[in-house]
Amino acid sequence: MQNDASKNPSRRDFVKQGSLIAGGLIAAPFLTKANYFAGSDDVIKVALIGCGGRGTGAAMQALKSKQNVKLVAMADAFKDNLDKCYESLTNSVDPKTAEERKRIDVPEDRKFSGFDAYAKAIPLADVVILATPPGFRPIHFEEAIKQGKHVFMEKPVATDPAGVQKVLATAAIAKQKKLNVVVGLQRHYQSSYRELYKRKELIGDITSAQAWWNNDGVWVRPRKAGQTEMEYQMRNWYYFNWLCGDHINEQHIHNIDVINWFKGSYPVKAQGMGGRQVRKGKDHGEIFDHHYVEFTYADGSILNSQCRHIPGTMSKVDELLIGTKGKIFCGAANITDAAGNVVYHFDTKGEPNPYQVEHDELFAAIAKGEYKFEDAENGAKSTMTSILGRMATYSGQVVSWDKAINSGLDIMPKLYAWDAAPPVLPGADGFYPIAVPGVTKY
Repeated sequence: MQNDASKNPSRRDFVKQGSLIAGGLIAAPFLTKANYFAGSDDVIKVALIGCGGRGTGAAMQALKSKQNVKLVAMADAFKDNLDKCYESLTNSVDPKTAEERKRIDVPEDRKFSGFDAYAKAIPLADVVILATPPGFRPIHFEEAIKQGKHVFMEKPVATDPAGVQKVLATAAIAKQKKLNVVVGLQRHYQSSYRELYKRKELIGDITSAQAWWNNDGVWVRPRKAGQTEMEYQMRNWYYFNWLCGDHINEQHIHNIDVINWFKGSYPVKAQGMGGRQVRKGKDHGEIFDHHYVEFTYADGSILNSQCRHIPGTMSKVDELLIGTKGKIFCGAANITDAAGNVVYHFDTKGEPNPYQVEHDELFAAIAKGEYKFEDAENGAKSTMTSILGRMATYSGQVVSWDKAINSGLDIMPKLYAWDAAPPVLPGADGFYPIAVPGVTKY
């Protein structure tokens, strides 16, 4: 039976309608999924913004989704990152399968590098993957939503309160335009966590929680001859707060977010301690190597949070929730009663990869013309929780959520250029200024 295009608009019409709304040309809301038909030849075009390891992985997962997805544009500050990513992606497809080869369609004129590369790539796609260092996320997200694009963006979504506020404002616009937004807090897409969440009532009211991200740490990229300070910091981005937000923000957000999710709320204040005990060289920028934070929620419950990057120490990445009737052990996928008896266990054998699931579900919704995902607000507020923890450990003070998020604190550069000065500079000895609890103020 032939489809009547006037009665069954394609997904392409769905995307076109979004672009018209984004441009202010029409004010009508999106129609429901029943009004849209995605034909077998209806391609979902993707632009990748940020071509490092996570961007490469996210693009691979998008291409592996069951929908008709095609990568059509790539952007990165560094051309060598982009070229390496493109090579990895093309090597990942089966060269004998023409269908897989067609999924990567990025000629040289759709490969963009430099600080403004994102603005050139975004208009070419229906869906934008944002996977640059997180400091850039607010401006990239704002541009994607302005252009009427669906978005997958990696966590965290900002590195300072001003960035969080920008993401929250953009999230409201995305919701108004009914643009799907998925944030890479993938535990929300992990079967074991979803099943535990469904049964959280088994432990009663949550009275306290613990969260850990303790391991050896990550890579270091030493300074090379001829690099400007801006290029050096961009290459070694993990160690500078304007780019990364410290590892409490870049990694530990996953565990903190789980507690916020199960609690259904966000902390009202935080206090804690941290410092640089082992990882304190010139190549380690300005971030701490350990943080301990006591987050307090409005109901008085406490999250004890710890993250550490010190080789040779105990490794643990997990979450524990304690309630009036029992406990949830997230890593073990167990729920116990007050006596310690297991009352629910999820068998994680064969559990789907949540990194893949988040893309599968996003692209399936887009293909059907559905509006299902609005992760940006939670992503912003869990990011703010991590930033709140950093503000508490850096200052050694009790920091309230309201004062922190409304502080206007903005640590991003005023100018993006290779010869511009980043927000923090090394001293004559080559070391960067470090926060000192009891001295650093917010």
